Amino acid sequence: MMSRNELDGGNIMNTINLSQVEKRGFPFRYHILTYGCQMNEHDSEVIAGLLENMGYTPSNQLEDADLIIVNTCCVRESAEEKIYGKIGSLKALKMVNPDLVVGVSGCMAQKPDESKIIRKRAPFVDFIIGTDTMQELRGVLTKVYQDRLPTVCISTDEYRRIADRLPRARSERHKAWVTIMHGCNNFCSYCIVPFVRGRERSRTPESIIAEVIDLVGDGVKEITLLGQNVNSYGQGLSEENDFSDLLRKIDRIDGIERIRFMTSHPKDLSAKLMNVMGSGKHICHHIHLPVQAGSNQVLKFMNRGYTREDYLELVKSIRETLPGCSITTDIIVGFPGESDDNFEDTLDLVRQIRWNAAYTFLYSNRSGTKAAQMSQQIADQTKKVRLQKLMALQNVISLQYHQEQVGRTVEVMIDGESRTNPDVWSSRTATNELVLFPKIRALSSQGPGDRVQVRIVEGKTWTLHGQAEI
Repeated sequence: MMSRNELDGGNIMNTINLSQVEKRGFPFRYHILTYGCQMNEHDSEVIAGLLENMGYTPSNQLEDADLIIVNTCCVRESAEEKIYGKIGSLKALKMVNPDLVVGVSGCMAQKPDESKIIRKRAPFVDFIIGTDTMQELRGVLTKVYQDRLPTVCISTDEYRRIADRLPRARSERHKAWVTIMHGCNNFCSYCIVPFVRGRERSRTPESIIAEVIDLVGDGVKEITLLGQNVNSYGQGLSEENDFSDLLRKIDRIDGIERIRFMTSHPKDLSAKLMNVMGSGKHICHHIHLPVQAGSNQVLKFMNRGYTREDYLELVKSIRETLPGCSITTDIIVGFPGESDDNFEDTLDLVRQIRWNAAYTFLYSNRSGTKAAQMSQQIADQTKKVRLQKLMALQNVISLQYHQEQVGRTVEVMIDGESRTNPDVWSSRTATNELVLFPKIRALSSQGPGDRVQVRIVEGKTWTLHGQAEI
């Protein structure tokens, strides 16, 4: 990792050659390509905020940008190869505009030894910056512009410090991400995250609450608290302060309308948290609770720390304490050693629990993880067949659930126009159901952040469709 002395830079714009400014116009323009989870989306907002503080302006077109940053994900091999393909395609833009600066950030950048691979596969990349060194972006760019040499800035410390309250350029005005902790201590045998995001570090509740108050003052109505495992928030802080306590404090902030969080680990979700959710005024009743597999043998190999019986009991407690709470999950198929019987255990669990939605994935071999060294790797074709069976079952359950909602009136918060029809609003319920409904001319003042009563008229596999009630 570069030292702070190496990264001490002044105003970025003052270091850029005047001919570049005359050629491309001032101020410089940036474009960020984001891959991966909500944490990466939030990181991209931080990168954008840092750049705009330096004088950059956003560009909607890659071809018009003076700086392109690819914010990467490495959770799955397929995603990683897709990202390498996109990075490779930027070489053509670099040939047309030699002054274009290309950077790579995110989990791939932080992955052990991956920076060397990136440099080999894409030698035209100007800089690589890790998940916990974004605050050094100004210095990195200064060095790139001054020296015209490839620059790498990543952290090798597994207990990395938190750079608190960095600026950000939010993509939506009415809602925002708030990261409450970084890293993960669970070391699931298939997962690369602890190696790229480091060990768990929690932000102080005072810092988080101050950020939420600022966001509400800026018009934010809905926040989503982020962490690899939000339920373990507070470990390492000097005082007793768990996730339930933090939720209760945020729920009391004047002006907040909705509070969401993700992701929850089944081994850490407590009765205290459920009770806080039940008594809260603004906490959304939706829990994303990844099960990953329905077989005890596979769960043990995955190092998940619970059994299927534990998970079933937890779901029972959630539904008893929080009636109507939606529960969604992640499931991996084709984990090393997963037998036909093991897979049937997963299908059986799906039938028993009937999740509102399940995000399903093929097992992806990640070098550096324990699972990558396991014998009995499953053939790709077997994985694909199992995935199709799992998706077909869950789709039937999701469709049935949505059809049962027809005739109900639900409160939604408008997120914006539908991607496919500007005459239709896209919105979400407090239980995180996607609801589409036509705009009403008489309510032309409606917009993102407004709450509307909508009567559901049709249920589809992934969406609910309705009509606004005036």
